[in-house]
Amino acid sequence: MFASWYDRQGPAADVLHVGDLPDPHPGPGEVRVRVTVSGINPGDTKKRRGWLGSSMPYPRVIPHSDAAGVVDAVGEGVDAHRVGERVWVYGAQSYRAFGTAAQYTVVPDQQAVRLPDHLDDDLGASLGIPGITAHRAVFADGPVDGRLVLVHGVLGGVGSLAAQLARWGGATVLGTVRHGGDLDRVDPAVVSHAVALDTDDPAAAIRSYAPGGVDRVVEVSLSANADLDNAVTALDAVIAAYGTHEDRTELPFWPLLFNNVTVRLLGSDDFPAAARRLAARDLTAAAAVGALRVDVGERFPLEDIAKAHERVDAGGRGRVLVTLPDR
Repeated sequence: MFASWYDRQGPAADVLHVGDLPDPHPGPGEVRVRVTVSGINPGDTKKRRGWLGSSMPYPRVIPHSDAAGVVDAVGEGVDAHRVGERVWVYGAQSYRAFGTAAQYTVVPDQQAVRLPDHLDDDLGASLGIPGITAHRAVFADGPVDGRLVLVHGVLGGVGSLAAQLARWGGATVLGTVRHGGDLDRVDPAVVSHAVALDTDDPAAAIRSYAPGGVDRVVEVSLSANADLDNAVTALDAVIAAYGTHEDRTELPFWPLLFNNVTVRLLGSDDFPAAARRLAARDLTAAAAVGALRVDVGERFPLEDIAKAHERVDAGGRGRVLVTLPDR
């Protein structure tokens, strides 16, 4: 199969190879997916770089955990009728060596989720890590129907899906962006009110829309926003954080304690299996009724995967996808 891999960590252009590797074969309880589109997440490039001192968990890694494609083979114990089924894939390179930056990937049966025919592969390849993280952030502490949910970084990969899921779940969604110039990019059909963090008093602006405070916060940078979150949360609120800029993050402990605020930290590779399955079900259901969309930034052929990784490392707008040849 045509694939990309690395045998050591480092800069994308130095360590990513593209060429032919042996075709994988599904074992018991597994399916093989012919990949059409592979989605790149910041976590994929961090693993490649050795972020936070992480080492190579396997001697060779095919990167990326997310994809869309078609089941073309099944292992023992899997319904043979799955062959030919369009699917979206999650967790392909979570505690596994060979991910989705290849013509074929093998995953446990439940990690290849049926993709309704009217949904495109770009969306399917964007539901894995960002979608499941967003779902956990929004729903881990119960339904949000009738609640006020504040989503920081509402234009980002996780943030945009969290806002859409919260809206689908019946919440009123407030959102933040970094700069005032980004406010016109926020979808008013999803986000009732958006606030720019470079305003003079973003907490007052949020409180003007939520006088009693917000019930849930989806947090992209706990270290940057801890004081702001403290200023806008209601009694018994939840702050669900999937990112921070400072490893040792300070919190306004006593004010949060007196408000009985829960701080939930989210590491997507280690969500409970039941939570991942529930997220996959809900993401597919929401997407099927048109409640989810993704902003695709750039698309690269597999031959240019190093450029795709460099684009993710540089930041920027939109989901970065890698397309696989049909050969």
